[in-house]
Amino acid sequence: MRIIAITTPRVDDEDLHLIRGLIRCGIDTIHLRKPDSDIAECRRLLKELTDKERERIIIHDYPELYEEFSLKGIHINRNVTCLPDDYIGFKTRSCHSFDEIIRYKDEYDYVFLSPVFDSISKVGYKAGFSMEELQEASAVGIIDEKVVALGGVTFNSVPYLKRLGFGGVAMIGGIYNADALEHLDLMFINGIR
Repeated sequence: MRIIAITTPRVDDEDLHLIRGLIRCGIDTIHLRKPDSDIAECRRLLKELTDKERERIIIHDYPELYEEFSLKGIHINRNVTCLPDDYIGFKTRSCHSFDEIIRYKDEYDYVFLSPVFDSISKVGYKAGFSMEELQEASAVGIIDEKVVALGGVTFNSVPYLKRLGFGGVAMIGGIYNADALEHLDLMFINGIR
C-alpha cells in the first residue's frame, strides 16, 4: 500500500525538514501542492532538496517545475487540467466521484478519491461517501490498487482502507497534525502498510 504525503498549501520554514524526514522514514511519494505560494517560492524549496529527494516529488500547481527539477511526476486537478503535450512521465489525478474513478484510473498511475472521511485540514469539508458506498465500490472493483484514499485519512484509518482494497492513502492533516515521522516508523516496522 502506498503511503503518500501532501504538503500544506503555503511554503513555510518546516517544509524542508518535514519532506526530508518523511523520505527518510520511507514515505513513497510527496505531492508538492502549494496553491497559496508562487512558483518562485516552490522553486526555492525544490533547490534545497537533493536529486534523490526530488525523485519522490509529484508537482501540483507548477508543472513547468517537473522538467526543471527532474521530479517524479505531475498531478492533474482543477488548477492544472492537462498534461504537457509531449509528457510521458508519472501522472496522477484528483477524482471526487466513483464515475471519475471509472473514467480516469486506467489513464493514470494512480488517482485520488476524496473526500473519503471528513477533512482534518479543511474545516467543514465533509466525507463524500458513506461507508456502505465505499464497501460497494470495493466489492465491484471500482476501488483497487490504482485508487488512493484522501480526505480525513489518519494513520489509524490505514488498516480499514487497506481492507477496502485501496492501493494507497494520502494525508495532509494526518501528517501535519500528528507526530508523523514516529507513526511512519511504526507503520513500516510493523508492516501495516
